[in-house]
Amino acid sequence: MTGLVAAERGLGETAFVDALPEFVVVSFAAVTHLADPWFLFALLAVGYWFATEGVAGSPRRAGATAIAAVTCAYAATALGKAWFAVPRPPGAMPPADVPTWLPALLSGWYEAQVLSDGFGFPSGHATGGAAAYLAVALLYDRFWTDRGRYLAAGAVAVAVAASRVIIEVHYLVDVLAGLVVGAGTVAVALRLAGDPRFRRSTDPAAAAGPTAALNPAPAFLLAAVVSTGALAVAVAGGHTGEVVEAGIGIATGAGGAVGWRLVEGDEPAVPVRVAVPALAVTGGLWVGAYALAGTLPVTLVATTAAVVAVVALPALPERIGAMSGARN
Repeated sequence: MTGLVAAERGLGETAFVDALPEFVVVSFAAVTHLADPWFLFALLAVGYWFATEGVAGSPRRAGATAIAAVTCAYAATALGKAWFAVPRPPGAMPPADVPTWLPALLSGWYEAQVLSDGFGFPSGHATGGAAAYLAVALLYDRFWTDRGRYLAAGAVAVAVAASRVIIEVHYLVDVLAGLVVGAGTVAVALRLAGDPRFRRSTDPAAAAGPTAALNPAPAFLLAAVVSTGALAVAVAGGHTGEVVEAGIGIATGAGGAVGWRLVEGDEPAVPVRVAVPALAVTGGLWVGAYALAGTLPVTLVATTAAVVAVVALPALPERIGAMSGARN
């Protein structure tokens, strides 16, 4: 899509956003954090590590499958962005129009939210938000009511999608496509994982509940395969930023599949004494992966190690206990 067509398609949206009070735009700049990749993966990791049978019949299987579904969503986003190479709205380019009444500390934060490079179609925030909150609503199925969970998931996903248009880093079509892609990838991922609501399951364990027989490994592998396709398209198009994102997708999918092989699936919640240092280690690996994005091999190794650690962590206390018992 040419810049002229892109500009024309956003005229109505720009007029709408320009009519909004500044405090509304600033508020939606905060809302957009609800689908930042770091926030979503932290949220999903916490659910995976600490959820009990009070929120899901098989909390470890449910949590890992949610992570796999969102990984698939981001892989689809990377492929779409590299394939279509659609530019973002002019409002995403510097200089940022920062409200004069914002304190200096918040001015830097706001500028970071409303400036964005790379391609815009489909919206990664809309895709990731739809996938994450829908997956949580479907898989953590023992708390609240079905209706309540689905309405809450939809409200947050739509709010995030709206925020991307309001802060002018995406066009409306970008976020609408993102919502569809996010929901679609969740359905595909849960079908691959064996969720009986999305396929006819012959596993007797499925009778125990939707999450009892889930296996997230196929969904993790699908994310790696789709990300490989995104990498090929990005390399062919010379899209450096998308090459990095696709590489991270490959590492995340592969790391998730490897990590799940170390887990039985019926482990109890991770003890806090184990989770706290693990969070520090995996967080450091994630930060290093993005900080060293210019050195792709290092980024891939750091990302893979971080994901393996996150997914394999529920099995660590038992293994440590077994090792301690053997020594005694």
